[in-house]
Amino acid sequence: MAAPDQPCPPRITLCAGPPTEVPDAEVVAVPVLADAAGPALGPGAAELLDRIDLDAFALLDQAGVSGKAGEIACYPVLDRPGPSLVLLVGAGAATPADLRRAGAALARRTKDTGTVATSLAALSDDAGLRALVEGLVLGSFTFHRRSTGPEKQPVRHVVLAGLGDPDGREDALRRALAVAEAGWASRTLALVPSNEKNPPWLADRAREVAAASGLQVTVWDEKDLARDGFGGILGVGQGSATPPRLVRLDYTPRNVRRDTPHVVLVGKGITFDTGGLSIKPADGMMTMKRDMTGAGVVLSVLAALADLDCPVKVTGLMACAENAVGANAIRPGDVLRHYGGRTSEVGNTDAEGRLVLGDALAYAVAEIRPDALVDVATLTGAVKITLGLRTGGLFANNDALAGLIRDAGEAAGEPLWRLPLVEDYEEKLDSPVADATNAPGSPGAVTAALFLQHFTGGLPWAHLDIASVGDSPVDAYEYTQGATGFGARALLHWLEMREPLAGVRAARP
Repeated sequence: MAAPDQPCPPRITLCAGPPTEVPDAEVVAVPVLADAAGPALGPGAAELLDRIDLDAFALLDQAGVSGKAGEIACYPVLDRPGPSLVLLVGAGAATPADLRRAGAALARRTKDTGTVATSLAALSDDAGLRALVEGLVLGSFTFHRRSTGPEKQPVRHVVLAGLGDPDGREDALRRALAVAEAGWASRTLALVPSNEKNPPWLADRAREVAAASGLQVTVWDEKDLARDGFGGILGVGQGSATPPRLVRLDYTPRNVRRDTPHVVLVGKGITFDTGGLSIKPADGMMTMKRDMTGAGVVLSVLAALADLDCPVKVTGLMACAENAVGANAIRPGDVLRHYGGRTSEVGNTDAEGRLVLGDALAYAVAEIRPDALVDVATLTGAVKITLGLRTGGLFANNDALAGLIRDAGEAAGEPLWRLPLVEDYEEKLDSPVADATNAPGSPGAVTAALFLQHFTGGLPWAHLDIASVGDSPVDAYEYTQGATGFGARALLHWLEMREPLAGVRAARP
Protein backbone atom coordinates (compact mmCIF):
# COMPACT_ATOMS: atom_id res chain seq x y z
CA MET A 1 0.00 0.00 0.00
CA ALA A 2 3.00 2.32 0.39
CA ALA A 3 3.81 4.73 -2.41
CA PRO A 4 6.70 3.57 -4.63
CA ASP A 5 10.29 3.88 -3.46
CA GLN A 6 9.33 4.85 0.07
CA PRO A 7 11.45 3.91 3.10
CA CYS A 8 10.15 1.04 5.23
CA PRO A 9 9.48 1.09 8.97
CA PRO A 10 12.28 -0.29 11.15
CA ARG A 11 12.48 -4.00 11.94
CA ILE A 12 11.94 -4.52 15.68
CA THR A 13 12.96 -7.66 17.56
CA LEU A 14 13.17 -8.78 21.20
CA CYS A 15 16.16 -9.91 23.23
CA ALA A 16 16.57 -11.38 26.72
CA GLY A 17 19.98 -9.94 27.61
CA PRO A 18 21.09 -6.35 28.20
CA PRO A 19 21.57 -4.01 25.22
CA THR A 20 25.36 -4.14 25.60
CA GLU A 21 25.25 -7.81 24.57
CA VAL A 22 23.48 -7.19 21.26
CA PRO A 23 25.96 -7.98 18.47
CA ASP A 24 26.66 -5.27 15.88
CA ALA A 25 24.67 -2.61 17.76
CA GLU A 26 25.92 0.78 16.61
CA VAL A 27 23.90 2.58 19.28
CA VAL A 28 23.04 1.52 22.82
CA ALA A 29 20.23 3.44 24.50
CA VAL A 30 19.31 3.10 28.17
CA PRO A 31 16.48 4.84 30.02
CA VAL A 32 16.63 7.71 32.46
CA LEU A 33 13.70 8.03 34.83
CA ALA A 34 12.43 11.30 36.23
CA ASP A 35 12.47 11.36 40.01
CA ALA A 36 11.89 14.06 42.60
CA ALA A 37 15.44 13.50 43.87
CA GLY A 38 16.87 13.83 40.35
CA PRO A 39 17.25 11.63 37.29
CA ALA A 40 17.70 7.91 37.89
CA LEU A 41 19.31 5.42 35.52
CA GLY A 42 17.11 2.53 34.43
CA PRO A 43 17.65 -1.08 33.30
CA GLY A 44 20.75 -1.77 31.26
CA ALA A 45 22.71 1.15 32.69
CA ALA A 46 24.78 -0.92 35.14
CA GLU A 47 26.02 -3.27 32.40
CA LEU A 48 26.78 -0.28 30.20
CA LEU A 49 28.80 1.55 32.83
CA ASP A 50 30.77 -1.63 33.52
CA ARG A 51 32.00 -1.50 29.93
CA ILE A 52 32.38 2.21 29.25
CA ASP A 53 34.19 4.80 31.30
CA LEU A 54 31.33 7.28 31.56
CA ASP A 55 30.18 9.65 34.29
CA ALA A 56 26.52 9.33 33.40
CA PHE A 57 25.22 11.90 35.86
CA ALA A 58 27.74 14.50 34.75
CA LEU A 59 26.62 13.89 31.16
CA LEU A 60 22.98 14.26 32.14
CA ASP A 61 23.72 17.48 33.97
CA GLN A 62 25.73 18.87 31.06
CA ALA A 63 22.96 18.00 28.57
CA GLY A 64 20.21 19.36 30.84
CA VAL A 65 18.42 16.00 30.89
CA SER A 66 16.12 15.58 33.89
CA GLY A 67 14.51 12.32 32.78
CA LYS A 68 11.51 13.93 31.10
CA ALA A 69 10.15 11.69 28.37
CA GLY A 70 11.91 12.31 25.07
CA GLU A 71 15.01 14.09 26.42
CA ILE A 72 18.28 12.59 25.16
CA ALA A 73 21.92 12.91 26.23
CA CYS A 74 24.52 11.65 23.72
CA TYR A 75 27.96 10.19 24.39
CA PRO A 76 30.15 9.24 21.40
CA VAL A 77 32.33 6.22 22.10
CA LEU A 78 35.78 6.50 20.53
CA ASP A 79 38.70 4.10 20.03
CA ARG A 80 37.09 0.93 21.36
CA PRO A 81 35.04 -1.94 19.90
CA GLY A 82 31.28 -2.06 20.33
CA PRO A 83 28.71 0.71 19.94
CA SER A 84 29.88 4.04 18.59
CA LEU A 85 27.19 6.01 20.40
CA VAL A 86 25.52 5.80 23.82
CA LEU A 87 22.20 7.52 24.38
CA LEU A 88 20.62 8.22 27.75
CA VAL A 89 16.91 8.56 26.95
CA GLY A 90 14.39 10.26 29.20
CA ALA A 91 11.49 7.93 30.01
CA GLY A 92 9.58 10.08 32.50
CA ALA A 93 7.57 7.86 34.85
CA ALA A 94 7.63 5.02 32.27
CA THR A 95 3.91 5.29 31.56
CA PRO A 96 2.83 4.13 28.11
CA ALA A 97 2.56 7.76 26.99
CA ASP A 98 6.09 8.44 28.27
CA LEU A 99 7.50 5.38 26.54
CA ARG A 100 5.77 6.29 23.26
CA ARG A 101 7.46 9.69 23.37
CA ALA A 102 10.79 8.19 24.38
CA GLY A 103 10.62 5.72 21.50
CA ALA A 104 9.82 8.45 19.01
CA ALA A 105 12.69 10.61 20.24
CA LEU A 106 15.08 7.66 20.01
CA ALA A 107 13.93 6.84 16.47
CA ARG A 108 14.31 10.46 15.37
CA ARG A 109 17.82 10.63 16.84
CA THR A 110 19.02 7.39 15.23
CA LYS A 111 17.95 7.81 11.60
CA ASP A 112 20.54 6.53 9.11
CA THR A 113 21.60 3.92 11.68
CA GLY A 114 21.84 0.17 11.16
CA THR A 115 21.13 -1.42 14.57
CA VAL A 116 20.04 0.18 17.84
CA ALA A 117 19.78 -1.77 21.10
CA THR A 118 17.73 -0.34 23.93
CA SER A 119 16.45 -1.45 27.33
CA LEU A 120 13.50 0.98 27.35
CA ALA A 121 11.01 -1.89 27.00
CA ALA A 122 12.29 -3.45 30.24
CA LEU A 123 10.58 -0.65 32.16
CA SER A 124 7.02 -1.69 31.54
CA ASP A 125 4.36 -4.30 30.86
CA ASP A 126 2.90 -5.11 27.46
CA ALA A 127 0.99 -1.83 27.26
CA GLY A 128 4.23 0.08 27.68
CA LEU A 129 6.05 -2.14 25.18
CA ARG A 130 3.31 -1.52 22.63
CA ALA A 131 3.45 2.22 23.15
CA LEU A 132 7.25 2.19 22.82
CA VAL A 133 7.04 0.29 19.53
CA GLU A 134 4.42 2.71 18.20
CA GLY A 135 6.76 5.58 19.04
CA LEU A 136 9.77 3.89 17.46
CA VAL A 137 7.94 3.19 14.21
CA LEU A 138 6.11 6.48 13.85
CA GLY A 139 9.05 8.59 15.00
CA SER A 140 10.99 7.00 12.13
CA PHE A 141 8.42 8.01 9.53
CA THR A 142 9.50 9.79 6.38
CA PHE A 143 7.98 10.46 2.96
CA HIS A 144 9.67 11.84 -0.12
CA ARG A 145 9.47 12.42 -3.84
CA ARG A 146 13.13 13.42 -4.33
CA SER A 147 14.99 12.07 -7.34
CA THR A 148 17.97 11.33 -5.09
CA GLY A 149 15.99 9.48 -2.40
CA PRO A 150 15.02 10.56 1.11
CA GLU A 151 17.24 12.93 3.07
CA LYS A 152 17.39 10.39 5.91
CA GLN A 153 16.48 6.72 6.22
CA PRO A 154 14.70 5.23 9.26
CA VAL A 155 16.84 3.18 11.63
CA ARG A 156 17.01 -0.25 10.06
CA HIS A 157 16.75 -2.51 13.14
CA VAL A 158 15.81 -1.87 16.78
CA VAL A 159 16.45 -4.57 19.39
CA LEU A 160 14.33 -4.31 22.54
CA ALA A 161 16.69 -5.80 25.08
CA GLY A 162 16.64 -6.77 28.75
CA LEU A 163 13.27 -8.53 28.60
CA GLY A 164 14.20 -11.76 30.39
CA ASP A 165 11.46 -13.79 28.67
CA PRO A 166 11.12 -12.29 25.18
CA ASP A 167 8.93 -15.15 23.94
CA GLY A 168 6.18 -14.03 26.30
CA ARG A 169 6.20 -10.57 24.74
CA GLU A 170 5.95 -11.60 21.08
CA ASP A 171 2.17 -11.18 20.93
CA ALA A 172 2.44 -7.64 22.28
CA LEU A 173 5.11 -6.87 19.69
CA ARG A 174 3.00 -8.30 16.87
CA ARG A 175 0.00 -6.20 17.85
CA ALA A 176 2.12 -3.09 18.31
CA LEU A 177 3.61 -3.44 14.85
CA ALA A 178 0.18 -3.92 13.27
CA VAL A 179 -1.12 -0.72 14.86
CA ALA A 180 2.04 1.32 14.25
CA GLU A 181 2.27 0.25 10.61
CA ALA A 182 -1.37 1.21 10.11
CA GLY A 183 -0.46 4.68 11.34
CA TRP A 184 2.51 4.68 8.95
CA ALA A 185 0.30 3.62 6.03
CA SER A 186 -2.38 6.23 6.72
CA ARG A 187 0.29 8.96 6.81
CA THR A 188 1.77 7.75 3.56
CA LEU A 189 -1.59 7.76 1.81
CA ALA A 190 -2.31 11.28 3.01
CA LEU A 191 1.03 12.59 1.73
CA VAL A 192 0.87 11.18 -1.80
CA PRO A 193 0.50 14.25 -4.04
CA SER A 194 -2.82 14.70 -5.77
CA ASN A 195 -1.38 14.57 -9.28
CA GLU A 196 -0.88 10.87 -8.46
CA LYS A 197 -3.70 10.32 -5.97
CA ASN A 198 -7.29 10.53 -7.14
CA PRO A 199 -10.44 8.47 -6.43
CA PRO A 200 -9.61 5.65 -8.89
CA TRP A 201 -6.08 5.51 -7.44
CA LEU A 202 -7.49 5.09 -3.91
CA ALA A 203 -9.82 2.37 -5.17
CA ASP A 204 -6.83 0.54 -6.68
CA ARG A 205 -4.99 0.74 -3.35
CA ALA A 206 -8.07 -0.75 -1.67
CA ARG A 207 -8.05 -3.65 -4.12
CA GLU A 208 -4.39 -4.30 -3.30
CA VAL A 209 -5.10 -4.25 0.44
CA ALA A 210 -8.07 -6.57 0.01
CA ALA A 211 -5.96 -9.09 -1.90
CA ALA A 212 -3.17 -8.98 0.68
CA SER A 213 -5.40 -9.02 3.78
CA GLY A 214 -8.16 -11.43 2.79
CA LEU A 215 -10.89 -8.79 2.59
CA GLN A 216 -13.85 -8.67 0.27
CA VAL A 217 -13.92 -5.53 -1.87
CA THR A 218 -16.59 -3.80 -3.97
CA VAL A 219 -16.00 -0.60 -5.94
CA TRP A 220 -18.68 1.65 -7.41
CA ASP A 221 -17.52 3.68 -10.42
CA GLU A 222 -19.35 6.78 -11.61
CA LYS A 223 -21.92 4.75 -13.59
CA ASP A 224 -22.64 2.51 -10.61
CA LEU A 225 -22.98 5.54 -8.34
CA ALA A 226 -25.50 7.14 -10.72
CA ARG A 227 -27.48 3.91 -11.05
CA ASP A 228 -27.71 3.43 -7.28
CA GLY A 229 -28.49 7.04 -6.38
CA PHE A 230 -25.33 8.25 -4.63
CA GLY A 231 -26.03 11.88 -5.45
CA GLY A 232 -23.78 13.37 -2.81
CA ILE A 233 -20.62 11.60 -3.96
CA LEU A 234 -21.47 12.20 -7.63
CA GLY A 235 -22.27 15.84 -7.05
CA VAL A 236 -19.04 16.63 -5.25
CA GLY A 237 -16.99 14.76 -7.85
CA GLN A 238 -18.71 16.01 -11.00
CA GLY A 239 -16.44 19.02 -11.50
CA SER A 240 -13.27 16.92 -11.61
CA ALA A 241 -11.52 15.28 -14.55
CA THR A 242 -11.14 12.16 -12.36
CA PRO A 243 -14.45 10.52 -11.47
CA PRO A 244 -15.57 9.62 -7.92
CA ARG A 245 -15.59 6.19 -6.33
CA LEU A 246 -17.24 4.45 -3.41
CA VAL A 247 -15.24 1.55 -1.96
CA ARG A 248 -16.55 -1.14 0.36
CA LEU A 249 -14.19 -3.48 2.24
CA ASP A 250 -15.44 -6.33 4.43
CA TYR A 251 -13.55 -8.10 7.22
CA THR A 252 -14.91 -11.27 8.80
CA PRO A 253 -13.30 -12.67 11.98
CA ARG A 254 -12.14 -16.26 12.10
CA ASN A 255 -14.74 -17.43 14.62
CA VAL A 256 -17.70 -15.54 13.19
CA ARG A 257 -21.19 -16.51 14.40
CA ARG A 258 -24.66 -15.35 13.49
CA ASP A 259 -24.69 -13.02 16.49
CA THR A 260 -21.19 -11.58 15.91
CA PRO A 261 -21.50 -7.79 16.12
CA HIS A 262 -20.98 -5.70 12.99
CA VAL A 263 -19.29 -2.28 12.85
CA VAL A 264 -19.20 0.05 9.87
CA LEU A 265 -16.41 2.60 9.47
CA VAL A 266 -16.95 5.44 7.01
CA GLY A 267 -14.09 7.61 5.77
CA LYS A 268 -14.11 10.93 3.92
CA GLY A 269 -11.97 10.52 0.81
CA ILE A 270 -11.61 13.95 -0.81
CA THR A 271 -8.36 13.43 -2.72
CA PHE A 272 -7.98 17.18 -3.25
CA ASP A 273 -10.19 19.98 -2.02
CA THR A 274 -10.09 23.28 -3.87
CA GLY A 275 -13.30 24.28 -2.13
CA GLY A 276 -15.09 24.03 -5.48
CA LEU A 277 -16.74 27.21 -6.72
CA SER A 278 -16.67 28.47 -3.12
CA ILE A 279 -12.93 28.38 -3.65
CA LYS A 280 -10.38 28.31 -0.86
CA PRO A 281 -7.58 30.89 -0.66
CA ALA A 282 -4.25 29.62 -1.98
CA ASP A 283 -2.76 29.04 1.47
CA GLY A 284 -5.82 27.05 2.46
CA MET A 285 -5.18 24.53 -0.32
CA MET A 286 -1.61 23.65 0.61
CA THR A 287 -2.58 20.71 2.82
CA MET A 288 -5.65 19.62 0.88
CA LYS A 289 -4.03 16.55 -0.62
CA ARG A 290 -4.63 15.07 2.82
CA ASP A 291 -8.39 15.76 2.85
CA MET A 292 -8.80 12.02 2.23
CA THR A 293 -7.24 11.16 5.59
CA GLY A 294 -10.50 9.64 6.83
CA ALA A 295 -10.63 7.20 3.91
CA GLY A 296 -6.92 6.45 4.35
CA VAL A 297 -7.51 5.71 8.02
CA VAL A 298 -10.38 3.34 7.18
CA LEU A 299 -8.25 1.53 4.58
CA SER A 300 -5.30 1.21 6.98
CA VAL A 301 -7.54 -0.04 9.78
CA LEU A 302 -9.16 -2.72 7.60
CA ALA A 303 -5.71 -3.88 6.49
CA ALA A 304 -4.66 -4.52 10.12
CA LEU A 305 -7.75 -6.20 11.57
CA ALA A 306 -6.73 -9.79 10.88
CA ASP A 307 -3.31 -9.24 12.48
CA LEU A 308 -5.07 -8.06 15.63
CA ASP A 309 -7.63 -10.88 15.67
CA CYS A 310 -10.43 -8.32 15.75
CA PRO A 311 -13.47 -10.17 17.16
CA VAL A 312 -16.24 -8.29 15.28
CA LYS A 313 -17.24 -7.98 11.64
CA VAL A 314 -16.09 -4.68 10.17
CA THR A 315 -17.12 -3.01 6.94
CA GLY A 316 -15.13 -0.04 5.70
CA LEU A 317 -16.68 2.50 3.33
CA MET A 318 -14.45 5.00 1.55
CA ALA A 319 -16.41 7.87 -0.06
CA CYS A 320 -13.93 9.24 -2.60
CA ALA A 321 -14.15 12.32 -4.81
CA GLU A 322 -12.07 15.30 -5.89
CA ASN A 323 -13.68 18.66 -5.15
CA ALA A 324 -12.55 20.63 -8.18
CA VAL A 325 -13.38 23.89 -9.93
CA GLY A 326 -14.75 23.08 -13.38
CA ALA A 327 -17.48 23.80 -15.88
CA ASN A 328 -19.57 20.98 -14.42
CA ALA A 329 -18.90 21.70 -10.75
CA ILE A 330 -21.83 21.95 -8.37
CA ARG A 331 -23.00 25.49 -7.63
CA PRO A 332 -24.31 27.18 -4.50
CA GLY A 333 -28.05 26.69 -4.61
CA ASP A 334 -27.91 23.26 -6.26
CA VAL A 335 -29.86 20.47 -4.58
CA LEU A 336 -28.35 16.98 -4.33
CA ARG A 337 -30.34 13.82 -3.70
CA HIS A 338 -28.49 11.37 -1.46
CA TYR A 339 -28.65 7.60 -1.31
CA GLY A 340 -32.07 6.77 0.08
CA GLY A 341 -33.67 10.04 -1.03
CA ARG A 342 -32.74 12.71 1.51
CA THR A 343 -31.88 16.03 -0.16
CA SER A 344 -29.29 18.70 0.61
CA GLU A 345 -29.14 22.26 -0.66
CA VAL A 346 -25.57 23.29 -1.42
CA GLY A 347 -25.01 26.50 0.52
CA ASN A 348 -21.23 26.25 0.25
CA THR A 349 -19.35 23.93 -2.12
CA ASP A 350 -16.47 23.85 0.38
CA ALA A 351 -18.68 21.95 2.84
CA GLU A 352 -18.36 18.90 0.61
CA GLY A 353 -17.18 16.26 3.07
CA ARG A 354 -20.55 15.94 4.76
CA LEU A 355 -22.20 15.45 1.35
CA VAL A 356 -20.12 12.37 0.50
CA LEU A 357 -20.32 11.01 4.05
CA GLY A 358 -24.09 11.35 4.00
CA ASP A 359 -24.34 8.95 1.07
CA ALA A 360 -22.08 6.36 2.67
CA LEU A 361 -23.82 6.55 6.04
CA ALA A 362 -27.24 6.21 4.43
CA TYR A 363 -26.04 3.17 2.47
CA ALA A 364 -24.69 1.56 5.64
CA VAL A 365 -28.00 2.02 7.44
CA ALA A 366 -30.13 0.73 4.56
CA GLU A 367 -27.98 -2.15 3.31
CA ILE A 368 -25.87 -3.30 6.27
CA ARG A 369 -27.79 -2.24 9.40
CA PRO A 370 -24.73 -2.54 11.64
CA ASP A 371 -24.57 -2.52 15.41
CA ALA A 372 -22.52 0.68 15.34
CA LEU A 373 -21.49 3.33 12.82
CA VAL A 374 -18.31 5.39 13.08
CA ASP A 375 -17.24 8.01 10.58
CA VAL A 376 -13.86 9.71 10.46
CA ALA A 377 -13.15 12.88 8.51
CA THR A 378 -11.04 16.00 8.30
CA LEU A 379 -14.34 17.84 8.31
CA THR A 380 -14.36 21.32 9.83
CA GLY A 381 -11.93 24.13 10.52
CA ALA A 382 -14.16 24.93 13.48
CA VAL A 383 -12.96 21.90 15.44
CA LYS A 384 -9.39 23.17 15.10
CA ILE A 385 -10.42 26.49 16.63
CA THR A 386 -12.11 24.61 19.46
CA LEU A 387 -9.49 21.96 20.24
CA GLY A 388 -6.17 23.14 18.77
CA LEU A 389 -3.74 20.83 17.01
CA ARG A 390 -3.30 17.90 19.41
CA THR A 391 -6.84 16.67 20.12
CA GLY A 392 -9.51 15.30 17.80
CA GLY A 393 -13.21 15.98 18.09
CA LEU A 394 -15.65 13.21 19.03
CA PHE A 395 -19.42 13.38 18.71
CA ALA A 396 -21.70 10.46 19.54
CA ASN A 397 -25.35 9.64 20.14
CA ASN A 398 -24.43 6.73 22.42
CA ASP A 399 -22.56 7.18 25.70
CA ALA A 400 -21.12 3.65 25.78
CA LEU A 401 -19.73 3.96 22.26
CA ALA A 402 -18.28 7.37 23.01
CA GLY A 403 -16.59 6.07 26.14
CA LEU A 404 -15.05 3.07 24.40
CA ILE A 405 -13.61 5.13 21.56
CA ARG A 406 -12.39 7.87 23.89
CA ASP A 407 -10.59 5.32 26.08
CA ALA A 408 -9.06 3.66 23.01
CA GLY A 409 -7.82 7.01 21.77
CA GLU A 410 -6.21 7.70 25.13
CA ALA A 411 -4.46 4.31 25.10
CA ALA A 412 -3.32 4.84 21.52
CA GLY A 413 -1.89 8.32 22.04
CA GLU A 414 -4.59 9.82 19.81
CA PRO A 415 -6.70 11.81 22.30
CA LEU A 416 -10.30 12.67 21.48
CA TRP A 417 -12.54 15.16 23.27
CA ARG A 418 -16.29 14.61 23.24
CA LEU A 419 -18.31 17.58 21.99
CA PRO A 420 -22.09 17.99 22.31
CA LEU A 421 -24.78 17.32 19.71
CA VAL A 422 -26.78 20.39 20.72
CA GLU A 423 -30.34 20.03 19.45
CA ASP A 424 -30.95 23.78 19.76
CA TYR A 425 -28.85 24.23 16.61
CA GLU A 426 -30.98 21.88 14.49
CA GLU A 427 -32.92 24.85 13.11
CA LYS A 428 -29.73 26.10 11.48
CA LEU A 429 -29.96 23.16 9.06
CA ASP A 430 -33.27 24.41 7.67
CA SER A 431 -33.44 24.97 3.92
CA PRO A 432 -36.36 26.54 2.03
CA VAL A 433 -36.09 23.95 -0.77
CA ALA A 434 -34.41 20.79 0.62
CA ASP A 435 -34.27 18.62 3.71
CA ALA A 436 -31.19 20.51 4.92
CA THR A 437 -28.53 22.97 3.88
CA ASN A 438 -24.92 21.82 3.93
CA ALA A 439 -23.80 25.22 5.25
CA PRO A 440 -25.68 25.75 8.52
CA GLY A 441 -23.02 28.03 9.99
CA SER A 442 -21.62 28.39 13.49
CA PRO A 443 -20.86 26.49 15.68
CA GLY A 444 -19.40 24.73 12.67
CA ALA A 445 -18.22 21.44 14.16
CA VAL A 446 -21.53 20.93 15.96
CA THR A 447 -23.78 21.80 13.02
CA ALA A 448 -21.72 19.54 10.73
CA ALA A 449 -22.23 16.66 13.16
CA LEU A 450 -25.95 17.42 13.35
CA PHE A 451 -26.10 17.34 9.53
CA LEU A 452 -24.51 13.86 9.50
CA GLN A 453 -26.72 12.54 12.29
CA HIS A 454 -29.74 12.60 9.97
CA PHE A 455 -28.11 9.88 7.85
CA THR A 456 -27.47 7.46 10.72
CA GLY A 457 -30.96 5.98 11.08
CA GLY A 458 -30.85 6.21 14.87
CA LEU A 459 -28.11 3.57 15.08
CA PRO A 460 -25.33 3.93 17.67
CA TRP A 461 -23.00 6.36 15.92
CA ALA A 462 -19.78 8.24 16.55
CA HIS A 463 -18.28 10.98 14.42
CA LEU A 464 -14.55 11.72 14.58
CA ASP A 465 -13.77 15.21 13.26
CA ILE A 466 -9.99 15.10 12.88
CA ALA A 467 -9.44 18.34 10.98
CA SER A 468 -7.76 19.65 14.13
CA VAL A 469 -5.14 16.89 14.09
CA GLY A 470 -4.81 16.02 10.41
CA ASP A 471 -1.48 17.85 10.18
CA SER A 472 1.35 18.48 12.60
CA PRO A 473 3.15 21.79 12.01
CA VAL A 474 6.38 20.42 13.53
CA ASP A 475 8.06 17.18 14.55
CA ALA A 476 6.53 16.48 17.96
CA TYR A 477 6.54 13.22 19.90
CA GLU A 478 5.53 10.46 17.46
CA TYR A 479 4.31 12.96 14.87
CA THR A 480 6.48 14.16 12.04
CA GLN A 481 5.83 17.46 10.30
CA GLY A 482 2.96 17.02 7.86
CA ALA A 483 0.05 14.59 7.69
CA THR A 484 -0.52 12.60 10.88
CA GLY A 485 -2.88 9.83 9.73
CA PHE A 486 -4.70 10.46 13.03
CA GLY A 487 -7.40 7.96 13.90
CA ALA A 488 -5.96 4.66 12.70
CA ARG A 489 -4.38 3.81 16.06
CA ALA A 490 -7.42 4.88 18.09
CA LEU A 491 -9.81 2.80 16.00
CA LEU A 492 -7.56 -0.25 16.11
CA HIS A 493 -7.10 -0.03 19.88
CA TRP A 494 -10.91 0.01 20.06
CA LEU A 495 -11.64 -2.76 17.58
CA GLU A 496 -9.16 -5.21 19.08
CA MET A 497 -10.88 -5.06 22.48
CA ARG A 498 -12.43 -8.33 23.59
CA GLU A 499 -15.84 -6.59 23.52
CA PRO A 500 -15.58 -3.43 21.40
CA LEU A 501 -19.35 -2.96 21.63
CA ALA A 502 -19.75 -3.63 25.36
CA GLY A 503 -22.88 -1.76 26.47
CA VAL A 504 -23.54 -0.45 22.96
CA ARG A 505 -25.66 -3.23 21.52
CA ALA A 506 -27.94 -3.27 24.55
CA ALA A 507 -28.62 0.42 24.02
CA ARG A 508 -29.34 0.06 20.31
CA PRO A 509 -32.90 1.16 19.40
